[in-house]
Amino acid sequence: MPNKLSNYINGQFVDSHGSETFDIHNPATNKLIGLTPLGTTTDVDQAVAAAKEAFQTWRNTPAIDRVQPLFKLKALLDEHAKEIAELIVKEHGKTLKEAMGDILRGIQMVEVATGMPSLMMGENLTNIAAGIDASTERRPIGVFAGITPFNFPAMVPFWFWPFAVASGNTYVLKPSERVPLTQMRIFELISQCGFPKGVINMIHGGKDVVNGLCDHADVEGVNFVGSTPIAKHVYTRSTASGKRVQALGGAKNFMVLLPDAVMDQSIKAMVDSCYGCAGERCLAGSILVGVGDAYDKMKELVLKEMENIVVGNGLDSKTTLGPVISKAAQERITSDIATAVSEGAELLIDGRNTKVSGHEEGYFMGPTVLDKINPGTLMATKEIFGPVIGLMQVKTLDDAIEMLNGSEFANTTSLFTTNGGAARKFINQVIPSMVGINIGVPAPMAFFSFGGSKDSFFGDIKVHGNSSVEFFTEKHTSMIRWYEKGIDSSVSSIWGTK
Repeated sequence: MPNKLSNYINGQFVDSHGSETFDIHNPATNKLIGLTPLGTTTDVDQAVAAAKEAFQTWRNTPAIDRVQPLFKLKALLDEHAKEIAELIVKEHGKTLKEAMGDILRGIQMVEVATGMPSLMMGENLTNIAAGIDASTERRPIGVFAGITPFNFPAMVPFWFWPFAVASGNTYVLKPSERVPLTQMRIFELISQCGFPKGVINMIHGGKDVVNGLCDHADVEGVNFVGSTPIAKHVYTRSTASGKRVQALGGAKNFMVLLPDAVMDQSIKAMVDSCYGCAGERCLAGSILVGVGDAYDKMKELVLKEMENIVVGNGLDSKTTLGPVISKAAQERITSDIATAVSEGAELLIDGRNTKVSGHEEGYFMGPTVLDKINPGTLMATKEIFGPVIGLMQVKTLDDAIEMLNGSEFANTTSLFTTNGGAARKFINQVIPSMVGINIGVPAPMAFFSFGGSKDSFFGDIKVHGNSSVEFFTEKHTSMIRWYEKGIDSSVSSIWGTK
């Protein structure tokens, strides 16, 4: 029987107070590989207390010193990247190539956060009025908490805590109970980097820990990534207690193809977007929209791309499509496909009941393609979060823009074209906050902002880069006037008479 995982509080690994556990299964084999403790509010209280105490000293540590442990962590992550990637595959199921992308993207966040001495600089101006100077500085706020999802076990926690601690805050992370092994290994590396006790902490758990962090009086802000219903819950509950919140929710991403697009390359990018990480990512394409004559060619080439997809264990180098995260996810996606067909969609490729030799107990879903998707149906509105493509046809680019802007989600969207005017119009008129032009997964780099709009994002400030500095700090402005009157003779002699 696998061991129950530990929390990391005040610089050491400690047992959780939770008596119940969550089973961690390898999605490719259904083998039990770990037990996540379902922590309690006592765990929350201990972690937050450690972070609050550490903040009193950490906030006054020079920024150049605060980033030194991040430099050490970056080197350790580089050294252990393949090991961590293999762990991601075992607990999540994505391919090794995708898992390497997961950890490398996380490392990029650490790299950008090491620039905090420059990113956090303030502003000043002398003589805003006669003899009066003004300056604005950014100050850390206190304890922040992160609640992160299963689909990117390494990367998503790095969206938040490196920026938080580099700017002088302290942090409590709750990774997904489904995929905690990656963060356990990363925290073993963190423990070697020289962070003072309490600066960065990790606790395991489920709903009780989430609500405990949202409610805790000593937590100043919360970062969340997950489904829209839970994002709404975290945002509402946390803001009710006066917290800053970044809550990234679900998505329904439309990808639009114009007749003038470079077809082969465009279709490959679109299919890769839909099936990468088994479709379990918030930037995955979902509905492929062919405009006018582009539709028939799009349909033909999408079906041709199916020949290149290999379903299997992510540790197999030949695999291009790994399993979904759980049996429950497999059953949910299977049900959604059936609903789509009942609503009039035509099933071109059926990925249900896919079996992989030697992994018969795995949670595999083969690539699925549904044609003739109608607006308003489940396939056109729900985030499937699996390897399912829907095909739609519209007459004009205006029709495509109107249709995608009508979605309750607005995370990302992409246009494939060689027409600069069409691309400019698309960028200017679509609602989603992250837009790709001939890009299948328009994920901004760590030094740009990241986040959707409408029901894909709850909060005022996006994540990454300068937006992170904005979220994790508060501006303090000082208005300063000094009088020469009263200076003693020894000082005035130095100053002179002018």
